[in-house]
Amino acid sequence: MSDPELTLAHPIGNIQAYGDSFRALDDVIYVIEDEQVDHVVIGLPLLLNGDEGKSAKKARRWASNLVKRINRMVEDGDIHLNTTPDVELMDERLTTVSAHRQLHEANIAGRKHRPVVDQQSAVVILQSALDRKER
Repeated sequence: MSDPELTLAHPIGNIQAYGDSFRALDDVIYVIEDEQVDHVVIGLPLLLNGDEGKSAKKARRWASNLVKRINRMVEDGDIHLNTTPDVELMDERLTTVSAHRQLHEANIAGRKHRPVVDQQSAVVILQSALDRKER
């Protein structure tokens, strides 16, 4: 999530996907509804050379399904949103490396990185999007 001024990203927790990220769609949608999110940034795991591999295609498919599911749930009256959020895909290459570095700089022991590295990676992705928007 970000602050209301759209300057600082911060973690709000993990959503369990249990090996299948498509199972997490409804949980993500409920966060969108609870927080009245108007913009969603999804990491796009490009290959190091910039090409899209299987993971990037899966991320695009997940984003597309998120939009479809939100629209269906709004139409059916299952959720109530002030505005339908924009969904943006953002290059996430090397965000995990950056997240580990930030956690190390915060004096969090390496063995304690695993439970929070995904949250920190998400913060890095969102902060990059916020910084780009500010420019």
